[in-house]
Amino acid sequence: METHLEPLWRELMGAELRAERHRQHRTLAEVASAAGVSMQHLSDVERGRKDPSSELLAAILGALDVDLPLLLLRTADSALAAAPSTGRIAPVLELRSSPGGRSSSAEGDRRSFAGPGSEPRDGSGVTLLAAA
Repeated sequence: METHLEPLWRELMGAELRAERHRQHRTLAEVASAAGVSMQHLSDVERGRKDPSSELLAAILGALDVDLPLLLLRTADSALAAAPSTGRIAPVLELRSSPGGRSSSAEGDRRSFAGPGSEPRDGSGVTLLAAA
């Protein structure tokens, strides 16, 4: 019986942090300096070798000018794309850009959350996952 090992959360999140840094055309040294961490430590986080503390993650996100919910959504998107089609998770991910949202990404896609049956004031919303 073949087993498939899904990527670890820290690996997916690190890849998203690195992708955002590359989208901004910034070096490891620039972001590490702005976040107040060593280049080696930031590199380890980006490669998924180290789990960042909440404080370190906040510092990195601040240096990249990215909101935590956006990083979580991007990482969840990556996890769904990387996961085998097992039927364990029914993807019902709906993403809408919110008008006037701050994002440093090239797409300008700040996203907001809304629970089932609720609609945010600005009309944007996200439904994350539903267990099958």
